[in-house]
Amino acid sequence: MNEYNYDVEEIREENANGFSTDSLPPKKPKKHTALKAAAFVLAMGIVSAGSIGIYSGVTRLTQKADAQQVAEVQDTAEENALRLETVGLIKNEKNSGKELATEDIVDKLLPSVVGIESKFNITSQGSNGFTFGFGGFGDFGDFGKQPSTYSATGTGTGVIITDNGYIVTNAHVIYDSENGGGEAESVSVLLDDETSYDAEIIGYDTDCDIAVLKIKAEGLTAAEFGDSDSLRLGESVIAIGNPLGFDLMDTVTGGMISGLNRNMTINDKAMTLIQTDAAINNGNSGGPLINKYGQVIGINSSKLSSNYSMGGASIEGIGFAIPSNSVSSIVDDIMEFGYVTGKPQLGISCQDVTETVSQMYDLPVGVYVTSVAEGSAAEKAGLEKGDIITAVEGKTVKTSEELNAQKNLHSAGDEIELTYIRKGEEKKVKVTLDEVEQKQAKNG
Repeated sequence: MNEYNYDVEEIREENANGFSTDSLPPKKPKKHTALKAAAFVLAMGIVSAGSIGIYSGVTRLTQKADAQQVAEVQDTAEENALRLETVGLIKNEKNSGKELATEDIVDKLLPSVVGIESKFNITSQGSNGFTFGFGGFGDFGDFGKQPSTYSATGTGTGVIITDNGYIVTNAHVIYDSENGGGEAESVSVLLDDETSYDAEIIGYDTDCDIAVLKIKAEGLTAAEFGDSDSLRLGESVIAIGNPLGFDLMDTVTGGMISGLNRNMTINDKAMTLIQTDAAINNGNSGGPLINKYGQVIGINSSKLSSNYSMGGASIEGIGFAIPSNSVSSIVDDIMEFGYVTGKPQLGISCQDVTETVSQMYDLPVGVYVTSVAEGSAAEKAGLEKGDIITAVEGKTVKTSEELNAQKNLHSAGDEIELTYIRKGEEKKVKVTLDEVEQKQAKNG
């Protein structure tokens, strides 16, 4: 379940999930049997009013100069110089060994924590104008639907990383895919002293859920970042953020490190995260997770919410943050290259073979390869259209989401073993992953 702090006139979302049979063998005649399933639903809730990105890995580096007044070669040179100058914005320091009182930690970090407001234009299927339900949210049915465009405002949190206005936050704070808003039309930053600035989106990577913003300000207080690799299970931490918007700005919550190196899948993307029981709520996304030395050791991004199908039991106190060492590396890549390097790619298009499809077409449950890109890692390894991938490195995969999650635990250049079915015969193959090719996008 995704969670947002949207302030909208109306929201209408429709999902149409289907399985294309164009590339499958003819339907096998057989009797349909009932399938029994036990429902236990786990949903990773993205805790920000900004939308979680579609994780397409799209990045953007804005131009500083007017292309009509400055020659293209000069403009490119200036941008390259800017990137080189700003690589290494985040310095991961070793801790001093001197623990601070909680109130001293807060005093140290508050000037570095900011509120972020993003405005989106969203077009969706609406209704004939009637709204009902709680707060204007309702089920409009299928009659009288007309496309409608509305504005939505989301709030999140950010951390100042340089005294001249660079800020890090989550990509989903400034990029909305949940409702189709895409990149924010405008972003503003609210400092601890309640001064507001228009912000420039320098770059973002939705796979890693990190974005870099810039405001025109000097003399800011940059946060000190620590070494997330030195964290210990049970170590005390605090989080600072803006839950439910700016009315509760600079809310402080405390807890401990509940887990390290958690391999989680959020919106089809595998991430290695820090787990904490410090309360993380809507609007906390992009804010700091801070160690007992007053250092940022993570950027808060999500929490886990779960409901059993029976009994009404729920899970609380399971939040996640992106480790500070990963954040510094991601920011460096965004600034230097305009995208995050080393992302793995197989080079296939695929569809899920569900239990139902498996019975209808007498196919194994797994990931059906619908096409293989020319020159890709998959083609070099000998994968073909019609193959059904069932495992990665010996771990069973039943959906493309699970396949991507396992793939994304590796980097470009790594070799992984795929198990697949071809014409009823199980085979194994070693695949050397390619790097995702991404080009820097610019304004204009």
